[in-house]
Amino acid sequence: MLRLQPRLPDEYTSAQPAALEARIRAAKEALGDRLLILGHHYQRDEVIRWADARGDSFNLARFAADNERATDIVFCGVHFMAESADVLTADHQRVILPDLNAGCSMADMADLDQVEECWESLAAITDVDRVIPITYMNSSAAIKAFVGEHGGAVCTSSNARTVLDWALGRGDKVVFFPDQHLGRNTAFQMGYSAPDMRLWNPRFELGGLDDADVKESTFLLWKGHCSVHQRFTPDHVAAFRAEYPQGEVIVHPETSHEVVVLADKVGSTERILEWVDAAGPGAVIGVATEIHMIQRMAKEHPDRTVLSLDPLICPCSTMFRIDEPHLAWCLEALVDGRVLNQITVDAETAEWARVALQRMLDLA
Repeated sequence: MLRLQPRLPDEYTSAQPAALEARIRAAKEALGDRLLILGHHYQRDEVIRWADARGDSFNLARFAADNERATDIVFCGVHFMAESADVLTADHQRVILPDLNAGCSMADMADLDQVEECWESLAAITDVDRVIPITYMNSSAAIKAFVGEHGGAVCTSSNARTVLDWALGRGDKVVFFPDQHLGRNTAFQMGYSAPDMRLWNPRFELGGLDDADVKESTFLLWKGHCSVHQRFTPDHVAAFRAEYPQGEVIVHPETSHEVVVLADKVGSTERILEWVDAAGPGAVIGVATEIHMIQRMAKEHPDRTVLSLDPLICPCSTMFRIDEPHLAWCLEALVDGRVLNQITVDAETAEWARVALQRMLDLA
């Protein structure tokens, strides 16, 4: 998805770290309680240190919605996260993304035109009223709204099984957007097998499937993935176990099923943090998730060894676009009374997206 981020003035791009720190600190003090800075776990340290709250995308959006005093919410994450925050916050609150180019490759793998075409194709060959659309939190507001309008719900990596159980209590088939791996891993966890699943490739007519594939499947998994989590392989797990036989392997459910079956534990970013926190001194843990989060866990737990399973250390390149120059730029604009990079979801889209989110919350 193309987003037009204006070029930063040279005073920000050429500023030294100490100068940026002073400018950000002064802007935060000037803005006071009206400002709320949110930092996703995958954010770089130089930015996360300024966050008033850190967490995963959904928890941060809810934190913003619960903090009615803050009128200006600067979301140090990616575009879909800022959209979710705008959907959940009140009318007097504004959500700002420091760099509009901070998107999400997974979320961008399912656009509304493709999803609508998929739905029309399904309606032509099956009873679409018995098909329940479910979208992962890592999707655009437009996809969340589509799901809400068509009887489905949003899920997170921690409640995907609960939501899919709910969906299959209402229909015969699920279309799962946009991460195939979370959908597949959850379906296996629920006791389904590979023949119950089909991969829907939006580049091909009928997703590259035939009528029988569609009718016989229980899960139609959208061909999308996280560019970071898909990097982890069984070879990474084998190499870690060879070097650390007593080590523990923890992976995110956005990794492939071949990796998940080899792991000791599989869980969301919040669960991974909890497991590392609970590990005893001397523990050795190999983790399959974004490197900034892994490095931060290692720094915060010096009495245990926390390593990335991928030795090449691939960061989330879109999250990495948020940096101190962009943060200083948007904060100083707020001090001057200018709102830059506000993320706004139109009223109809926001209404249906809230429906999909509320269905998920009602299942909690």
